[in-house]
Amino acid sequence: MRRTGEAMTLNLPPFTRAVTWLLGINTGIFLLVVLLPWLRLGIVSAYIGYYGALTPADVVAHGRIWQLVTYSVLHAGLWHLLGNMFGLWMFGSAIESAWGTRRFLELYWIGVVGAALTTVALSYTHVLGDPRVPTIGASGGVFAILIGFGMLFGENEILLIPFPFAIKAKYFIGILIFVELALSMSGGGNVAYVAHLGGLFFGWLYVRRGPKAALVNVGLAERYYGMRNSYYRWRRRRAAKKFEVYMSKHDRQVHFDEHGNYIPPDDDQRKGNGGGKSGWVN
Repeated sequence: MRRTGEAMTLNLPPFTRAVTWLLGINTGIFLLVVLLPWLRLGIVSAYIGYYGALTPADVVAHGRIWQLVTYSVLHAGLWHLLGNMFGLWMFGSAIESAWGTRRFLELYWIGVVGAALTTVALSYTHVLGDPRVPTIGASGGVFAILIGFGMLFGENEILLIPFPFAIKAKYFIGILIFVELALSMSGGGNVAYVAHLGGLFFGWLYVRRGPKAALVNVGLAERYYGMRNSYYRWRRRRAAKKFEVYMSKHDRQVHFDEHGNYIPPDDDQRKGNGGGKSGWVN
């Protein structure tokens, strides 16, 4: 990367303190999850993935709010990890050097939590997601860093290796946003593009308005969607109870769980990940 008007140079960013911490945490957890099956502890690896991934239905119905954070340190494979860590290092180090460790970490984690809340809220529309499908990956925080870099260093030029030309950071970020919008609207692929957009929005809000405004909006969104989902759960439970009474009057027994979900006679246990669907990675 270089400033506009300077001679073309290739400057690699330093490994700043918080960036190094985040790289170490994400890489360490990835290696742990990969190595556990080799140590005959595959069940532990499975539990980490099941309880650590962001599954909106678990957050809303079972109160697993830690998933709003833990999903960001889990990755689906080596290339998934490398892509996120490369973006974190390339762009995050510049922000941490300019802002300091505390503000950089605020930006990153607000992006992570904001992306998670966006994913949870929009999954219940069943248009941009499914509340039973898990999401993993640090892209919410990384995209918050990307939008922050574009706003702070928009005139800096980025060399697009292996292409022999550079582009201003603000245009590069703009292209990324356009691609994410197109992919999220198409609904294709196995990537939580909605989470990316959530990270972009909350990152923009933090840089533009400061941490207080971003945290207030996170809190308001959480309370709003929490109340809305509680209302929908109450309606589902009420309808299930009425149906049980109706069927009992006709000498037939049907059963629903505490969330209003029908329990087949021979299938009282929850089966895996939403009927075998694969999860989202971001």
